[in-house]
Amino acid sequence: MASGDIVYDKIHFRHDPKWSGRLGPTEGGGLLVCVACVIEMIDREDIASVRKSFALSGISGVLMCSPGALRELLRQDHRVSVRFTASLLGMLHTVEEPATLEKVHQVLVQLLLELQSEVSARFVLDEIHKQLSDQLSVKGFLPTFNFLGTLVEAVPSVAHCLVTQYVPVLECLCSALLYPDEALKASAIHVWFKLFGTAGGLVAQSLPVAIRDRVCILLLRTLANAGSPQLINNCVDLLWLLVQLGETVAVLMNTPDDQIMCDENQSIHTNSSQIVSQNQEQQSLDHCHLPLILKQLLLSGDETLQVTSAKCIASVLVHSPSQYSAPFIKADVPGFLFDRLACANSEVLLWSAYSCLVLLTEDSLFFSQCHSVYGIESLVRSLKEALQLSNLEVQKQGLLLLTEILERQPPSVRLFPTGPGFVAVSETVIAGISSPCLLVATQGASAASALFRLNHQSRPVQYREMEGLVQAITNRFSELPLPSSARRRSSGSLRRSGPNSQASVSEGFLLQALVCFQAACRLAEECASEPVLKENTFTAPSKHSHAQDSLESLCHCVLHCCDSIWIPTVIRMCERAPSAQILQYFYSILSSQFALLPSLMPVFAVKLASSGFYRLALEHKGLLCAGNRNPNLNASCCGFLQKLSMCLLSQSDPASGSYQYGAEEVENLLLYNLPSLCCRLSDWPSLLCENPGLQLCEYKGPRATQFCLVIILHLALQQGDRLLPDQTVFSCVMWLLRSVQEQGSCAPPRSVLRSALYLLAVTQDKSPSLDGVHLNCISKALSSCQSFSSLYFHHPALLHFICHYPELAEKFGPLVLELWLTEQAQHTDAGQTMADVREEGEKRESRADERQDQEPDTETTELLTLIEKYPAVILTLLDMLCTREGPLAQRALGVLEVLLRGQRDYELDLCTKLRPALLQALQRLSVENVGHGLEQGGTKQAVNSLPLVLKLLCVTQATDPPSSSSYGKMDGVHFKLFYHVSNIAGRLKPTNTESLLPAFSYLYCCLSQSPAHCTDRAVSMLLSNSGLMDQLQTALSSSTSSSAPSLSPSACPPSALLCCSHLLLSSLITLQRVHSAQVHKSISWSLDAAVQRLLVQKRNTDNLLLVSFLKLLQVLLDVDLASAVVCVSTGPGLVGPRPLDVQDGALYPLGSRGAQFLSTALSGLLLQKHELLLRASVNCLSSLLGFLQRKSQVTAKYVVCQPWSRFLLCCLLSSGESCLLHPAILRLISLLLQHSSTAVLWEPDLLQVIEAVERKGVKELSQEAAQALRVFLTQIQSRVLQPPLTEEHKQRVSDVMEALGPQTPTESCGPSVSSNVLHVGDVSICLADFTLKTG
Repeated sequence: MASGDIVYDKIHFRHDPKWSGRLGPTEGGGLLVCVACVIEMIDREDIASVRKSFALSGISGVLMCSPGALRELLRQDHRVSVRFTASLLGMLHTVEEPATLEKVHQVLVQLLLELQSEVSARFVLDEIHKQLSDQLSVKGFLPTFNFLGTLVEAVPSVAHCLVTQYVPVLECLCSALLYPDEALKASAIHVWFKLFGTAGGLVAQSLPVAIRDRVCILLLRTLANAGSPQLINNCVDLLWLLVQLGETVAVLMNTPDDQIMCDENQSIHTNSSQIVSQNQEQQSLDHCHLPLILKQLLLSGDETLQVTSAKCIASVLVHSPSQYSAPFIKADVPGFLFDRLACANSEVLLWSAYSCLVLLTEDSLFFSQCHSVYGIESLVRSLKEALQLSNLEVQKQGLLLLTEILERQPPSVRLFPTGPGFVAVSETVIAGISSPCLLVATQGASAASALFRLNHQSRPVQYREMEGLVQAITNRFSELPLPSSARRRSSGSLRRSGPNSQASVSEGFLLQALVCFQAACRLAEECASEPVLKENTFTAPSKHSHAQDSLESLCHCVLHCCDSIWIPTVIRMCERAPSAQILQYFYSILSSQFALLPSLMPVFAVKLASSGFYRLALEHKGLLCAGNRNPNLNASCCGFLQKLSMCLLSQSDPASGSYQYGAEEVENLLLYNLPSLCCRLSDWPSLLCENPGLQLCEYKGPRATQFCLVIILHLALQQGDRLLPDQTVFSCVMWLLRSVQEQGSCAPPRSVLRSALYLLAVTQDKSPSLDGVHLNCISKALSSCQSFSSLYFHHPALLHFICHYPELAEKFGPLVLELWLTEQAQHTDAGQTMADVREEGEKRESRADERQDQEPDTETTELLTLIEKYPAVILTLLDMLCTREGPLAQRALGVLEVLLRGQRDYELDLCTKLRPALLQALQRLSVENVGHGLEQGGTKQAVNSLPLVLKLLCVTQATDPPSSSSYGKMDGVHFKLFYHVSNIAGRLKPTNTESLLPAFSYLYCCLSQSPAHCTDRAVSMLLSNSGLMDQLQTALSSSTSSSAPSLSPSACPPSALLCCSHLLLSSLITLQRVHSAQVHKSISWSLDAAVQRLLVQKRNTDNLLLVSFLKLLQVLLDVDLASAVVCVSTGPGLVGPRPLDVQDGALYPLGSRGAQFLSTALSGLLLQKHELLLRASVNCLSSLLGFLQRKSQVTAKYVVCQPWSRFLLCCLLSSGESCLLHPAILRLISLLLQHSSTAVLWEPDLLQVIEAVERKGVKELSQEAAQALRVFLTQIQSRVLQPPLTEEHKQRVSDVMEALGPQTPTESCGPSVSSNVLHVGDVSICLADFTLKTG
């Protein structure tokens, strides 16, 4: 035998050369092969096994390298081919070496594949059958079975032939399973595995039923008693194939224990030689043995067996979970599966175990035997680890299992009785929701939905964890790849997209997220209904202060997420392709918000309505619910619209006593009519204008539907959502009102009538004016309601609608205005109260000043606009001022005050028109009190109206513009008003400061604003009014005998009254001197008390009161403290002891000490930053120096040259440039220069002022500042300063004076402020009285 050639030289010479040939690769010339030599070597027993093996290897190589070559040799004679095959089959029982047997298998298979002959295959099967039949012992089947397994695997066609035509061979395969040899069993099981697995299991369908069932039973027996790893693995592999077939599953699961001969001493060995003892369980005959076998496999240490066992369980259960779950559950398989989860590291094992448990949860026995309670902890732990893996299917399956357990768990048995357990499962679910894969996140959201059940909540309830779940799902919304508009247009509806498309996955997650949010809302409502859960009674004391772990915090979180994330996302998703399912849960969630946080719902409801949610919900109903489609969505939309409407309705008139009744009306109308309202908005006009016929039920029928539409249109329009055009709404509502009246039925419900009135008022601007018929219809409808206040709504359109038509204005105008002012007070009272509490001292006064410049509130502005359009409203307000109760009259006064102070073009003659009406009011008040007088109290209404009428009169006088035709004439209506006011003031009680204050203020303004030559009669009348003089005396005396007031005028009337008394008395003193009027009764006034107030008590005295003191002092000093009107008294504190010295006598009643005290007090007041106080102080100082100059020049020189003057000047000049160029400061320096004070120096004082003027420029100065600067420069030029001015300095002064020339003419004496009136609280001050004196 040559090297490599398959030729046996000793016998080759006898063979015909035709059985020889060069076969194999052509590169090396091939191998010389003699088929006859090979056959003879195989058959002869004297040939060594090694030579036979070599020959078989060569043949195998030829078959592999040269397909078809050997076939050509064998085709020469079919008998040779058969002989060759038979010889190879004979070797199966003659050869013992495994390697040689393997080569025999290989060559036989290759030969059959080479021949590709069905005859050859049948020959082989016949020979196998013959060998099996000839064997005396079953043990001899092993080589044949081994080859048969290899053959079936390599040549699939053999399998079909075997199961259909060679049943005896199959019976031999079954018989082998009864033999104790496990190697033989393993071989037979391997053959069955190949048979059942061939062609995807199709061959198994041709297997005789008896054989198939016998295989199933024998397999269970074999597996139950298997000991070798090979046998176990082969049995498990076959079992995996069988459990995938429904017929074999039925046999396997219905095989009783008595058919399975199980040895108690048998065991299953693993690859690691781990021995797991088998405990034979005593079961009744109706229980099968397969679950016990699979449970034993789960207990093995072989992970492959565990995985296959779990897969088998899942495969069995898939066929019929309801039928096959119970045996596995009774065999405690769920518990073992949960145990596997706790220690499994294989993704396949995890997935298989999860799948099994998912199927087992479909049986209630799973929960009744507490398997869920036993395994929940293991499941949560394994799921937390699985979420760290990369296999998404494992994660989805694990979350699915958790979801099924949470959903099916009976409420009576809690899975998480304590907080840590719930926290752990929440963290796991959050991890699933946070998965990068949206499909996993969707399953996580499903688990969260199931977790939001009351029976799953621990004690105490973990609200923080639930909040974390809501936040986790919400955070994923921003990552959703929502379809763009372009993609929607091109691809159409999402329903046409594939189930795994990005859009479908996104929609699926959104839907599941909404289901979860609805579950969270439902849970929050349930917790809120149970006090124990709401208060979390079992919370540890240390955690009670944590507001974040509370039901309220959870509700706030849900509302915030709904408002900021859920609503925008759902609207974008459903913008072009609305989904009924998504919208159903969406509207249900919105409805739940109204029950969770009622206190925040008014704001939330307004935001929803103003964002178009009425239109959105109604359009979705019309699009998706018409024709009784999507009833769940329809119910959800109706529930949302009803809660939204009731919330908005409660805000429209919450304080009204009729609200409860009206709410019930609206609720019933919406409840019975919204479900059937599934038409498009374009169809609403036809619904509103159709004749409904007879109405049999109050809340049902076509008419009730019309009423429902009116209410919805009202509430939507109230928030800016115009569902229909204004003209359409106006005409439809008018038609409806006429239709109701023509039909003769009862009037519409009050709530409907109120909505109709709102719609008419708001839409009137874009609609034609109404004729008499329609106005009569509206008047009848409004009159049908017993109380017009129940129809009122606070909106400017109602004012304009009623006042636009005289027919309506005459009947309903006063009612509407009264209700408007009442509603206005409810809006502003709280804010005013807080402001009044905060204001004190100077801050209160300054804020009062600021309020004079502020714009009026919205309600007042609307009334002003109404008055501009309909002037007759003014008379209505004036009538309210005189005839209504105090609060309402006060509000009417406030509006008229703002109106008078507004200085609008259309109000130029307003004061002239108001004065006659006010005169009539005063005359009526006087007549009503004739016989008993106001000082005895008068009628209640007169006393209440008097201060308001006086206040309005005071405002009228203060705001009468200079261009008025009656300005400056103290005659006619002016004088009559002045007469009545002075008489009334003289007859009032001194304690009635509420009326005295505006009366004094009016009298003062009249005297100050009128030219001096027009006031002679007025002054004489006042001075002859002893009652008025007594009132002034009482006010002045009470101020000197009581402690100094410390509150502002608006809060302390006596202080304000004292201010007005000082100002009125100042005017009387001045004008009495001008007209030399006769004085019938003088007023006593204490000079020493006034100086003491200015010197010692100024910190506790109002700035305005100080101003009035200074004004009175200024006037008295101008008349040398001697006036017939005032009798000035003094004391030893001012003039010293008697007899008086020369200076005290000359300065009496002030005295030299009093002059020093007063100058010191004025110097201190000059350091204040109050504008009026600064002006009054400078003017008073000017009058004081003038008085001293006239009476005692020595004292005057002493006052201006004392060191305090120098200190005062330094302080003022160092306060900044704005202070340097203030008119009052310039006037002060001029006074000091005028009286030759040594306190003023050129450098640095005067030079500093000159430099400030040069830097700023005279053009930037006000007219008053420029005039004060001119006087200042004149004093510099006319005085001899020490040291004398240089030429350069004189030139600089001249330059500034020259620059002033064109801007302020010499004849200009001061600013034109004579008509300006400053209102500080209830005190009116004529600014002309505080113009800086220039002489």
